[in-house]
Amino acid sequence: MSPDLYLPELISSLDRLSLLARQSEAVLTRPVPACPGWNLKDLFGHLGSIERWAAEIVLSGKVAEEPVPPATGAVAWFLEGADAFLGTMSALDPEEPCWNFGPPPRTAGFWRRRQAHEHAVHLIDACQASGLADPTFSADFLLDGIDEILTMFTPRQLRLGRMPQPEGAVTFEVAGAGRWKIGEGEAKASISSTPVGMYLGLWGRSNLAESASIEGDKALAVRVLRGPLTP
Repeated sequence: MSPDLYLPELISSLDRLSLLARQSEAVLTRPVPACPGWNLKDLFGHLGSIERWAAEIVLSGKVAEEPVPPATGAVAWFLEGADAFLGTMSALDPEEPCWNFGPPPRTAGFWRRRQAHEHAVHLIDACQASGLADPTFSADFLLDGIDEILTMFTPRQLRLGRMPQPEGAVTFEVAGAGRWKIGEGEAKASISSTPVGMYLGLWGRSNLAESASIEGDKALAVRVLRGPLTP
């Protein structure tokens, strides 16, 4: 996917999230299905925190401490900070050296990609909590998000010991579009799905073990899916 498309995707998701943040109190207290213990207010507080954290990193080029959302007024806090966050993401130079938790080269462009998918996933959460249909995204964007998980997040989870090393390799396939492998050696299992099915499943927004086509060692595939593949 062209890096030029991350910003339009981020703008689109943030626009819709800002509308959903203005829903009634009754809706904002609904639970978020994929985030146990959170309601929509908590979700928007998390976004406000992540946005301020990412913006500070981009502006300084250095690691920063993530701010804690306010105990009350988290939704308003999110809305108040959205424009400044988007301004920072819009103005950054993608090639500028900047701390991030991805593989080298560590540049500011990482944050535009990361925040595009961060907001897309939480837009899905907000729609599900609001009783609305899941938002739609282009196949290219979904494939990019799948790649981010399987080439950046999952290797990091394994490296940090947050996920057990798989006993054998497992491939993830989107027909005609991409193939990724987790684990070493010859693949013992394969997991196949559509772009949207794989994206939602890898982020835990649907049950990929039930919806995907799994061939080979299904027990191994299911163990790998339990991960956790992402933080």
